[in-house]
Amino acid sequence: MAKKLEKVDVVVVGSGWAGGIVSAEAAKAGHKVVTLERGKPVDRQDYVGVKDELRFSDRYEMMQNLAPETITSRNTLDEEALPVRTRNEMMAGTDLGGGSVHWAGATYRWRPIDFEIRTKTIERYGEKKIPEGMIIRDWGISYDEMEPYYDKWEKTAGISGEPDPLGDKRSSDYPNPPMKESPAIRLFKDTTKKMGYHPYQVASANLSQSYKNPDGETIAQCMFCSYCTEYGCDFGAKSDPLVTVIPTAVKTGNCEIRTNSLVRRVLHENGKATGVMYVDLRTGMEYIQPADVVVLGAFSFTNNRLLMLSKIGEQYDPVTRKGVIGRNFNGQFNITFLGARGFFDKKKFNLFMGAGALGGTLSDFAGDNFDHTDLDFINGGGIELRQYGHGPIATNSVPKGTKGWGPEFKEKSVHYTNRSLVAWYTPAVMSWWHNYTSLDPTYTDEFGDPLLRITNKYTDHDKAMAKFGIEKCTEIMKNMGADIVDPDEIPEEFDHIYDGGHYAGGVSMGEDPETSAINNYLQLWDMENLFVVGGSAFPQFGGHHPTATIGALSYRASEGVIKYLKEPGLLTQPKKEGAKA
Repeated sequence: MAKKLEKVDVVVVGSGWAGGIVSAEAAKAGHKVVTLERGKPVDRQDYVGVKDELRFSDRYEMMQNLAPETITSRNTLDEEALPVRTRNEMMAGTDLGGGSVHWAGATYRWRPIDFEIRTKTIERYGEKKIPEGMIIRDWGISYDEMEPYYDKWEKTAGISGEPDPLGDKRSSDYPNPPMKESPAIRLFKDTTKKMGYHPYQVASANLSQSYKNPDGETIAQCMFCSYCTEYGCDFGAKSDPLVTVIPTAVKTGNCEIRTNSLVRRVLHENGKATGVMYVDLRTGMEYIQPADVVVLGAFSFTNNRLLMLSKIGEQYDPVTRKGVIGRNFNGQFNITFLGARGFFDKKKFNLFMGAGALGGTLSDFAGDNFDHTDLDFINGGGIELRQYGHGPIATNSVPKGTKGWGPEFKEKSVHYTNRSLVAWYTPAVMSWWHNYTSLDPTYTDEFGDPLLRITNKYTDHDKAMAKFGIEKCTEIMKNMGADIVDPDEIPEEFDHIYDGGHYAGGVSMGEDPETSAINNYLQLWDMENLFVVGGSAFPQFGGHHPTATIGALSYRASEGVIKYLKEPGLLTQPKKEGAKA
């Protein structure tokens, strides 16, 4: 029988940017907070001197073990979903700080059209521009309303950057100057400027200088060591929850963080959440943690699954298209990271030096910065050239058609080391009626609970956007002087590879409870003291990477939690949206 613990003001599930921000803000406001993390306790010291490509990039040590729990995946409603078994097929972070610890650090604000895409698309192109079956909608919040939260997150994280020449209004500059420009990035920026585009340095959570944030936490200067993506930072120079919001929360004396604590249910009665039930993974003991407010700030898949297992909200039914939990599944993975690789015979670059967000980018083909009248897709995406820094294992890029072994492979892999660059496109991913999450009827986890099932199928719209991006990247790479340019190929069907970690939706924002699960404070329409925070809130994806938007929404949700604790009730009133949303 589960042991019932002393009640607290707020219980938070997850310790990444989403859960960490809410924990810190609620604790700073004087509320008693318990934060539950399924993974083990870690801190920055655990990553000092650990630059092991085999351990982290090839064996995915910082990713969730998929043996006790995974997802199942299928393309269409009439297929049986099968489990995703290996961590090179799905990346999901674990341990204290979650996936926010192993992120690259690239930071973008999403554009006004991303938050009001249905309205703005119809205003410019007419309703017929939105394809049948696409279930995009406005978020219930505008860019102008989001801007102060973006600003707050950037200052907490100490982002190093320069304004996007095509960007939207800002209340202040980034708190730190942009990172240094390497020769490869300079070539990309000079070339695209000559082509009439507007390149700029990627805003980075790998800091250009030492910085103390408004909470008093110090983040170090990046050493360009190349071990960012899939790694914890040696130097505390990559802004993540371990060097920002988690120590801030703990220092208040109001936040207790419990690791190895797997939450299995949100408990509720009479329309209110009463707490959570979790298991201590070291002992197998079950505990009930009562709370006035429950915050799900975990990974998108976990937020979805916990609501379904807890029987909270109406499960989305793709046949009737009714229900909201599981609806609007979307994300940036697989078909989305496509572009072109260029091979240079007479140019060499020091590609073993780098950082996760060291790069050049441009927004000329993002959002609605270009005319879509004659294009068969809406929205767009950013084009990037990133210098992550090569590890000693994954450096054998060779032109297409090269044999995978033997003298030819050896010769070309040696020759093209430090001689190949990639430009890639990060398109906005729209939501469709047939892409959703649900509980699997067959497969269960180690506790006998159903796994989360993903149903995801590519559309002509997805392929058209990918084709557009590949063509633009190919043109750029040719103009950069590459002797050989290999464009990526567009897959015909989703191959159940969940790479990149950018999975979203399923508990999405909006103004109408018939089509959205949460309001613009990320408060559940059906349960006013339950807040669901993170990428699961996205009704559709923007055309850049998601972390800054998750951070901004987490500050918005924190504000909502604090308001609710002072005066319980719904923080916004629902509105009826268009019939086809």
